Amino acid sequence: MEGDSKGGNGLVSESGLVSAHTIDSDSWRQVGLLLVTGYSCGYILSFSNLMLVPLGWTWGIISLIMVAVFTAYSSWLLAGFHFVNGQRFIRYRDLMGSLFGQEMFYLTWVSQVLILLITNMGFILLGGKALKEINGEFGDTPLRLQYYIMITGAAYFVFSILVPTISSMGKWLYLSTVLTFTYIVVLLVVVIKDGLKSNRVNDYETKGNNASKIFNGFCAISAIIACNSAGIIPEIQSTLRMPAVKNMRKALHLQFSVGLAFYYGVSIAGYWAYGSSVSEYLPADLSGPKWAKILINSVVFTQSIISQHAFIAPVHEALDTKFLKLDKGIHSRENIKRLFFLRALLFAVNTVVAAALPFMGDFVNLLGSFLLIPLTFLFPSMIFIKVKGEAAKIEKIWHWAIIVVFSVLTVATTVAAVRLIVNNVAKYYLFADT
Repeated sequence: MEGDSKGGNGLVSESGLVSAHTIDSDSWRQVGLLLVTGYSCGYILSFSNLMLVPLGWTWGIISLIMVAVFTAYSSWLLAGFHFVNGQRFIRYRDLMGSLFGQEMFYLTWVSQVLILLITNMGFILLGGKALKEINGEFGDTPLRLQYYIMITGAAYFVFSILVPTISSMGKWLYLSTVLTFTYIVVLLVVVIKDGLKSNRVNDYETKGNNASKIFNGFCAISAIIACNSAGIIPEIQSTLRMPAVKNMRKALHLQFSVGLAFYYGVSIAGYWAYGSSVSEYLPADLSGPKWAKILINSVVFTQSIISQHAFIAPVHEALDTKFLKLDKGIHSRENIKRLFFLRALLFAVNTVVAAALPFMGDFVNLLGSFLLIPLTFLFPSMIFIKVKGEAAKIEKIWHWAIIVVFSVLTVATTVAAVRLIVNNVAKYYLFADT
């Protein structure tokens, strides 16, 4: 049964919930738009290369479908445990800690923080690449990538001050929806035109020997999982109005219908048009026109400023709840200096790391393997078994099967990701102008 709590800054509810961010204020439509636009961000411009090139058509499509089905199911399942025995959990780590002990609290939180930080660094890198592509259309000697990364990090920092919480994104999500629809439609038109007018026969064969194909395939599965999940369902769900479970599941339906059509559609179209030679950044392959490439990259950069905020907000919430004065408004005189410092520190570190390591895609695979798979698939089934106990004997068999299968997948994808890093280590150098 869903409990009662009151939204607002510095929340202290009857169940002991404390947060510097707003709780219980958002409609399911707002959260649905957040999920659709967040997962249809600039990251999808690399998915044709990361997900389909290593797998090819048959295994690629099968993997896309299977991962989407299981991710949707696990997300739906986890949303149902927002309340356990009458207690509400607005953070994943609190839920795991309550059921499995302090060690699982810290394991969950460290896993989330690492994933969210490196995801934000990836956003900064993608924003920088979009700006560099725009500059490249106007001249032959663009600045180094690192300058554009610094501009992107600064833009994200300013947005995080002006729009400090998920709930405060409000009207920005409508703008993000328009931007998302605009760049995806223009991109698909150009990509499909290129595919239809191409005089070459595209090569869709996977490369390498049998061992390489297998390992690369597991890396691709990691990327597919990362494109569908971020491991922050309870944190996003905390912003929803009551009934939080029903509303979260409505928002998830929107993600895995409209959102899925967007980010899978772009990935499949890119691979169809350019084959196994598709770039790691899809707009680099576009034949033109020039205005379309400039528009796509401009919109991708602008949209990323909004969409990245949802995936770093749980880190903001933890810092704000720890260091801000909860009895004052988040933009009050007492809190604004602290807010400025916390955001500046976080984005300064993320921007420097993104500038120094512009090849972090390999590390995204690694973290996605041994951190995101458990958060997405293992933990929800563990929660089900713990909460339902003997009352669901048949269902327990199903969830134990999920735990076993995805534990094996965690090991396999982690080994594959480590192998990829080892093979590519000679190509890495700090502050590379990629």
